[in-house]
Amino acid sequence: MTNGERPTPRTVVPIESSLLIAEAFDQAQVTELRHAVTSCGRAVGLTGQRLDDFVLAVNELITNAVRHGGGRGWLRLWQQADGLFCEVSDHGGGISAQRLNDRSRPAPDTAGGWGLWLARELSDTMRVETGPDGTTVRISAVLDPAAPPTGSGS
Repeated sequence: MTNGERPTPRTVVPIESSLLIAEAFDQAQVTELRHAVTSCGRAVGLTGQRLDDFVLAVNELITNAVRHGGGRGWLRLWQQADGLFCEVSDHGGGISAQRLNDRSRPAPDTAGGWGLWLARELSDTMRVETGPDGTTVRISAVLDPAAPPTGSGS
């Protein structure tokens, strides 16, 4: 095979990862999904402000999918090596290049436009694939190898 000739799947999750959540959602599931992400994050070792930041970033992404991405979306959450990853996809019309490339903090009195900015600020990495058939945003949080998972009781 020649480099560049093979089509690349839109989303690839390596086999050695541990899938925690794979779920379609709409507005009715946003709160429940946020709680599930919190529980999973805690179970793999995210705690305190790191957990709160990651959950808020995920909440912004699922809220954006509902508001701007066709009313519904798909969330996948998985642990891989030393990180927790979340991917949110929708079937909206995509994000404009101008909006996507704008890394400036929204004005304090702005009612909208905070979602992507917050997700970027509150996660360790963020990657966006967008086009006329939808958007996929993947974020991650690095797990502290010294912090053991807390399990279900905390």
